[in-house]
Amino acid sequence: MPNPTDAPYGSWSSPITSALVASETITLADVLLDGGEVCWVEARPQEAGRHVLVRRAQDGSNVDVTPLAHSVRTRVHEYGGAAALVVDGTACFSDFADQRLYRLDKGGRPVPLTPGAELGAPRAALRYACGLVDTQRRLWIGVREDHREAAGEAINTIVALDLDSESAGAVLVQGHDFFAAPRLSPDGRRLAWLAWDHPRMPWEGTELWVAEFDGATLRNPTLIAGGPGESVFQPEWSPDGVLYFVSDRPGWWNLHRAEAGGHVVNVCPMAAEFGRPQWALGMSTYALLSASEAVCSYIEGGVGKLALLDLLSGALTRFDLPYADYSALRAHGGKVVFKAGAPTLATAIVELDPRTGTATVLRQSGTLADDPAIRRHLSAPRSIEFPTPRGPTAFAQFYPPTNADHRAPDGERPPLLVRCHGGPTSSASALLDLRTQFWTSRGVAVVDVDYGGSAGYGRAYRERLHGMWGIVDVEDCAAAARHLVDQAWVDGERIMITGTSAGGFTALACLTSADATVRETFKAGGSHYGVSDLAALARDTHKFESRYLDWLVAPYAEGSTVYAERSPVRNADRLAAPVAFFQGAEDKIVPPGQTESMVRALRQKGITTQYLLFAGEQHGFRQGMNIAWALDAEFYFYETLVFRPAREARRRNSNGTA
Repeated sequence: MPNPTDAPYGSWSSPITSALVASETITLADVLLDGGEVCWVEARPQEAGRHVLVRRAQDGSNVDVTPLAHSVRTRVHEYGGAAALVVDGTACFSDFADQRLYRLDKGGRPVPLTPGAELGAPRAALRYACGLVDTQRRLWIGVREDHREAAGEAINTIVALDLDSESAGAVLVQGHDFFAAPRLSPDGRRLAWLAWDHPRMPWEGTELWVAEFDGATLRNPTLIAGGPGESVFQPEWSPDGVLYFVSDRPGWWNLHRAEAGGHVVNVCPMAAEFGRPQWALGMSTYALLSASEAVCSYIEGGVGKLALLDLLSGALTRFDLPYADYSALRAHGGKVVFKAGAPTLATAIVELDPRTGTATVLRQSGTLADDPAIRRHLSAPRSIEFPTPRGPTAFAQFYPPTNADHRAPDGERPPLLVRCHGGPTSSASALLDLRTQFWTSRGVAVVDVDYGGSAGYGRAYRERLHGMWGIVDVEDCAAAARHLVDQAWVDGERIMITGTSAGGFTALACLTSADATVRETFKAGGSHYGVSDLAALARDTHKFESRYLDWLVAPYAEGSTVYAERSPVRNADRLAAPVAFFQGAEDKIVPPGQTESMVRALRQKGITTQYLLFAGEQHGFRQGMNIAWALDAEFYFYETLVFRPAREARRRNSNGTA
């Protein structure tokens, strides 16, 4: 193998091209079990982001279930999730184009179960997700979001649909702003569900209800757990009819069991997170193997783990697997299937035998990470903990530049890209992200910051952001960059900041901060469909997040001054660094007007600005061509305005010239 050649950081050639990132990677969206058969939903950038239901055939091949004309994706809560299920060979799925629910029998064609748009009503006015099939009664039971009253807020309910006829559904549960996770007991006589109301988000306060069910109506609804200060996640019935759920009542999302007399037992008390923020429907972090055992995923110290849990004793037995993130757990017949990944391993659908610990990969999101020519360029992250102004500490994943073919000149430190995750109630991903490797393989360090307010570190850490969005996250991102400079790991004169959605807001807020020390930390920035005007977001965003800012900032009617003070578009006069903007033309969560207001303000000031508007994209880019275009454009923007000028200035200084 040839010796690596000397080349400045940020100029390394890499086989991890934007085209490879976009074309070789699919997104594994969900895992489903139909008896012993495994199915999943995957999103394919090379098919314009189409979501496809796939079945694992008995011969080991993977077969598309849904035909080319359909994309399996729901817009309930706009973020979707749980768009499909498969029972006894029959699939029920939501189609993205019209949001109708379809039944697809094995070997047949999709048949609509719900009506099309009514005259005068908005297209895709009825949306469905998070369903189950009551096989005895031939019913689909799930969440419906009703947008037929265009002038008002959407109405969310839990409905029942006859699997043999077309209807909008009979309402079973109503009266709350949001519903999720309907679960039918094994004997079919009780229905459990989650509900919550404005202004809370599901990680702030949810309620778990149970009622008697006769197939048509619910009786005697009972509140089992939850409330304004307790977040409940993923209710599940055990085979013997015991209700389990995840709750953060002890300060961490732990697994609990409902017992007679309203008593609730913490099955496995730990300073660990067995739940996650419910941005999408259908999330699953544990699966019940029997009345006495479960397989659980949890996050401890920021790292994902998987273990066998004795439900009676609370004893955990960890599995020795190479992954750092586990989700979408399902179980049947003693086998467990889930989605898993790690920073240098492709995300995969994995089947596990919990008795032997034997794991089998059924499907990978891509094959690049298995190629020795690519693996030698992959950067493995270091978990770091660093001091913050309001602390005591915050957390991040630091990816050093890595390329087997290049090394930097002695004494040079790499540029740094600070990445702000979305949400903001979310966390830095532990999954392989080839976009990160695109940067690190070119000689750019990346740090994914879990600023105060991020998930994975307990409720108290999440609540650091209460009323402090645009302050705590901004301070922590700047503190992460300064910490890396102090450690002599990066070049303090070549630091960029970028983010998606809420992370785009944090990036822009850093660049327009009232604290000159914060904003001068960063020499350029990128905003991918990021929020720039908090007041506009409060007025214009969709129902699911329409009151989120009450918690993150302040109730809008009471805090309009605070909204203005923290909105980057109102503080553009402070901005001196160049900024690149990337926006989906059909984004309903952060509409294009948000970005365009910021672009106009910067151009009026004469700040170097790049604005790319992508037709056909919503909140997050799914088309391969657009993914590649955005990646190349952002790299070129920084290379032209930060990497190259800094190198040339150093060269002039070393030569003693002016």
